[in-house]
Amino acid sequence: MTGIRLQAPAPGWSIDADVVVVGSGVAGLTAALRCTAAGLRTVVVTKARLDDGSTRWAQGGIAAALGEGDTPEQHLDDTLVAGAGLCDEEAVRLLVTEGPDAVRRLIATGARFDTDDTGTIELTREGGHHRRRIAHAGGDATGAEISRALVDAVRDRAVRTIENALVLDLLTDAAGRTAGVTLHVMGEGQHDGVGAVHAPAVVLATGGMGQVFSATTNPAVSTGDGVALALRAGAEVSDLEFVQFHPTVLFLGPDAEGQQPLVSEAVRGEGAHLVDADGVRFMVGQHELAELAPRDIVAKGIMRRMREQGARHMYLDARHFGAAMWESRFPTILAACRAHGIDPVTRPIPVAPAAHYASGGVRTDLYGRTTVPGLYACGEVACTGVHGANRLASNSLLEGLVFAERIADDIAASGARAGDPVPHPAPSVLPLLDPDARGRVQHVMTTGAGVLRSAASLAEAADALDAVYAEALHDGPGGNKAAEPGVESWETTNLLCVARVLVAAARRREETRGCHWREDRPDRDDTAWRRHLVVRLGPDRSLDVRATDTQDFPPTDADAPREP
Repeated sequence: MTGIRLQAPAPGWSIDADVVVVGSGVAGLTAALRCTAAGLRTVVVTKARLDDGSTRWAQGGIAAALGEGDTPEQHLDDTLVAGAGLCDEEAVRLLVTEGPDAVRRLIATGARFDTDDTGTIELTREGGHHRRRIAHAGGDATGAEISRALVDAVRDRAVRTIENALVLDLLTDAAGRTAGVTLHVMGEGQHDGVGAVHAPAVVLATGGMGQVFSATTNPAVSTGDGVALALRAGAEVSDLEFVQFHPTVLFLGPDAEGQQPLVSEAVRGEGAHLVDADGVRFMVGQHELAELAPRDIVAKGIMRRMREQGARHMYLDARHFGAAMWESRFPTILAACRAHGIDPVTRPIPVAPAAHYASGGVRTDLYGRTTVPGLYACGEVACTGVHGANRLASNSLLEGLVFAERIADDIAASGARAGDPVPHPAPSVLPLLDPDARGRVQHVMTTGAGVLRSAASLAEAADALDAVYAEALHDGPGGNKAAEPGVESWETTNLLCVARVLVAAARRREETRGCHWREDRPDRDDTAWRRHLVVRLGPDRSLDVRATDTQDFPPTDADAPREP
C-alpha cells in the first residue's frame, strides 16, 4: 500500500456508515439508491450540490439496444470498433446486454425520456452508431432529466448526503483495507477543516478530469480528485492517455478557458454537416459515416482541416433544420449559441475540439472493484475496459448505470458493515501546490498533451510539470512554494497528479490509436501496442508505468464473484 495523503489537518469530526459514495452523477446516485435498497447505511458525498456534476451536462442521451431491429450484439460491434482494439470484450458484452434493463429501471425510478405519439421512446443516432439507439430527454437535456430523477429518488428515500464537500483521501485499516474517506466541507467551519466518514466500502464516482486542460466541456468540479485519491491510496489507473476531445465545442475564441458550451453529437445525428469556411464538407470521403464517424476520427479530421487552412475553427451547418426543429429538438444548444451571439437557424456554428471525456481511469474488474480492497470505482473516474482507446458516443451514462448496479450488489453481498475496520492514517504526507500553479499546469497540458501530441511536445510537458512538482517539494528555483491546506491547493495538487500520469502514459505509447494522436507516430501499431498502460504511484512518489495485455486482475480471493 502506497500510503500517501494530502497535507491536511486531522479529522475533527466523523460519522459512520456501511458505504460512502463519492459523487452524485448517474453512477454515484444509482449506486447509492441500490445500496440503500439493500439495507446498507449509505452516505453520498458530493463536491457541489447533488445535481451539479457532469451528468446534468450530458446533452445527447443514453445508448442502449431498445429499438426495433437493434440488438446488444450490434451495439457491442459498434463499441468495439470505436474502442480501436483496446476494449475489454467481456466488459462491453456485459454493458450492452445488461444495459437495456438498466435503462428501464432508470425509467421506473422516474426518468422521463422523449416519446412519440404512441408512447414509444424516440431514438436518435450519434457518431459510431450504425442504428438509432440513443434515448434522449427534453430534446437535448438528457443529463439534466436523469439527474433530476435520481436526485428526487435520493431525497424521497432520505439517503444521507453531504454537499459541497471535497473528498481528500482514502482511509485504510492496518491490513490495507478501505476504512472510509477524509473530506472538507466548503463554506463551513475553518478554511482547512477536515472530517471523516468511516465505512468499509467506498465507491468513487467523482467524474472526470477535464479541468486539467485550459478548455473543456467539463464543469469546474472535474479536477481529477478521484483518480488522484486512488493513486495515493495505492490503486492502479489505466489508459489515462486516452482523453477524448469532443469534436464540436462552441468556439469562443483562442483564449477561452474553463468550461465551454458543447454542441451535441446528436445535432450531427439529425443531419447537420461539418464544413470549412468555404462550405466544403471535409469529412465526406474520410470515413464511411462522414460526420458520424467515431469522435476521435472527427476530431482529427477537424484538426487536420484547421491546420491545412490555418484556421482556428470549423463550422457546423444546421441551418436546414429550421427554427421549429431547433426550438423543439435542441433548445439548450440553441439558447447557448444565441447567448454568445450566434443564431444557428441563420448561420453555421463555429466549432473546435475541446477536452471532453477520460476513457481511462481507476482500473476495475467487472464488479467495479479496484486493486485496493473495499475501494470501488464507476463512471468516468473508472477504467472498466468498456471504452478502450475511444468512448463510443452516449455509452458513458449507460456504463455508469450498469456498473453502479453491479457495485452495489457486490457490496451488499460482501457483508461489510460499519464498525469493522479501524482507520489508520497514511504515514507519508504530500506537500501541496500553490493554487497559482493551476493555470500553468493547464497551459502545459493544452500545448503539450492536447489533441496533437509528439515526443517533443510530451517531453517538454513532462519537464514543465516536473518543475512545478519540484517547487511543491521545496526544490524549485523559487524556494519553498508549498501551499497551505485549502480547497484551491488540494485541487491544484490533484490536477498536477493526474497530469503527470497522463503525460507519462502518452510518452510511453508510441503510436496513434483512438483519441491518442501522436504526430510523430501516426500509425496504429497492434503488434507492439495492443495493450494497456497501467500506472501506480510508488512510495517515493515516482510513477511506475507498465504495459499489460489484459484488463483482468491477478486472481485473488477478493476478485472471486460473489452472489448477492
